[in-house]
Amino acid sequence: MKRGLTFTVITQAQSLNYGEGIGNISELKKLTRADGNMYTFASRQCIRYDIVRLAADVFNWNLQVVDKAKGTIQFRDDMTIKESKEMDLFGYMKTNKKDDKDKGGSLTREATVRLSNLISLEPYRSDMDFLNNKGLADRIGEHPNLANVEQHLSYYTYTVTIDLSKIGIDGEIELSNEERCNRVIEFLEIIKILNRNIRGRQENLSPLFVVGGLYDIANPFFLGRVKIDIDKNGYKINNESIKDVVESTFLGKELKESTYMGIVEDAFTNKNDFEEILGENLMTVDKFFSQLIKGVKEYYEVN
Repeated sequence: MKRGLTFTVITQAQSLNYGEGIGNISELKKLTRADGNMYTFASRQCIRYDIVRLAADVFNWNLQVVDKAKGTIQFRDDMTIKESKEMDLFGYMKTNKKDDKDKGGSLTREATVRLSNLISLEPYRSDMDFLNNKGLADRIGEHPNLANVEQHLSYYTYTVTIDLSKIGIDGEIELSNEERCNRVIEFLEIIKILNRNIRGRQENLSPLFVVGGLYDIANPFFLGRVKIDIDKNGYKINNESIKDVVESTFLGKELKESTYMGIVEDAFTNKNDFEEILGENLMTVDKFFSQLIKGVKEYYEVN
């Protein structure tokens, strides 16, 4: 059975994750590459935060599972993956008190849903936004406070990898296949509408492009393989690196047999290139996720 679900997304957004900052300058989180360019990124932790926020709002995920009883903010001892879908999908660590020497080290569970950082596909060019609170200052006859904020509008990419065999299983706990299936489906539905609230803005992180499928192994096949180019016609997705992955094999099977691609119409200029690569497996983004959900139901043998 195909237990490894993975997909890589392209979305478009602006200024998604700020770091520590210097003085009155708010700095975006950035990476520097050997080509001399800087690329902004949003950490996997911030993506997880927004996934959980939306899941609580849309599907009523239980978030009352945290305390600070041992001096560390962490998941409560009396909470398990039965009560917390968040703990099931994203893992947990529960530390013991210093005087609990007989209990050994921390109790941990690895994440069954793996997220990469969300990394820009266009380099950061030092764009800044000058801000002040003149409107408030004028009300009381004071000078406004000043701030400088880094800004970056770009396409971004990130990858999700899920081991379906580990969802809903933790030690002696094993949830029903119906519940395991439902948790994965809820997660996929959230990805379709993912957004981020930041500094008075709501950035739309729903996919413009997505490629992946269900495979015999939980491996991020398309991580680092999705790139964009620009020419006189506009933005296009580099199809060569994706084609190399699609036409590769694992355990004697071509990945093409299990790979699907979703793309928003007119989002990129070279959709026709992928029709030649994937044929009928090229579809809308919504149908792409419907195909994943179908595969998830087949894995868990749920109608």
